Amino acid sequence: MKTNTISSKIKIIGILFVVLMTSIILTTIYLNEKNKKDALVINIAGKERMLTQKISKNIFYLYHNSNISFTELDTATIEFIYNLNSLKNGNNLTGIQKAPTALIANQISKVDILWNTFYLNINDFKEHIINKSTTKPRLKNIINSVYITNNTLLNEVDKLVSMYTSYSEEKTDYIRYIQYIFGLMIISLIFYSFFQLRAMEDNVKKFFEFSKRLTESSDNTHLEPIHIEAEKEIIDASDTINCFISKINSAMDYSSIAIEQSKNASVKLEEITEEFNNIITQLKHSNEISNKLNKSEDIVIQSHEDLINTTKKLQLLKEELDALLKTCNINNNK
Repeated sequence: MKTNTISSKIKIIGILFVVLMTSIILTTIYLNEKNKKDALVINIAGKERMLTQKISKNIFYLYHNSNISFTELDTATIEFIYNLNSLKNGNNLTGIQKAPTALIANQISKVDILWNTFYLNINDFKEHIINKSTTKPRLKNIINSVYITNNTLLNEVDKLVSMYTSYSEEKTDYIRYIQYIFGLMIISLIFYSFFQLRAMEDNVKKFFEFSKRLTESSDNTHLEPIHIEAEKEIIDASDTINCFISKINSAMDYSSIAIEQSKNASVKLEEITEEFNNIITQLKHSNEISNKLNKSEDIVIQSHEDLINTTKKLQLLKEELDALLKTCNINNNK
């Protein structure tokens, strides 16, 4: 596809606009969807932090009260395990993906290891509470272990939440950076389109100026062709007009040359006629020669008249061409 045409330039600019606007729309949609998923993951990671505190609080409550009910403790434990597995392995139901980076995956593994220890302490506590055979020092050691492992687990879960938050912000900043690039490209394309349209407009103005100068030209003997550097459509129109100009110039040059030659021929014939008249005067006593010379004179006179008629016809042709140019000038002024 030729790019130096008005249609191709407009098509290219239009395609670029469509591509860039589509890219911005798609990246915006992707960013919104990503923010939703990231918010869900960060919320789940944050909820894990809350669940560790809830579990520890429930254990301390059961330790200081005789009421034995593990419903709340079991519910919080099951939810923590479910959320941890979702973060570690992904969850198609909620749309959660696996850990996006190796650092986050390592942190999840660290939380998983700490949780296993914490979970053993929970089970030990439940078993001793149910049996009621554990001494207070032993039970107190279990509570202290729960407290220590809870703090450690809580800190690691905080780090996990921070990692997810940082990753989400970095990814969001990256996508926004891409959007800024697309935005700058659109602005650049707007300026490029403006300059291209101005250039096309200037070329069209030059074409009409050349055409107007051509029709307003007072020189009816020779027309100047149009020379302009522009798009292919304007150059094709210029070539068409130049072809017409070339034909008119050729016809006018030919008619001028023919008129000049006929005039010269007429002058020569007049000189020959005058010479024949002198010869006829000298040979008027010779009838035979006189008759032949009279015939020759008639031929010469006839040729002279034909040349005069030809000259008149050529003169009329030149006048018709001049009238054609004058008509063009009058129509253009109107």
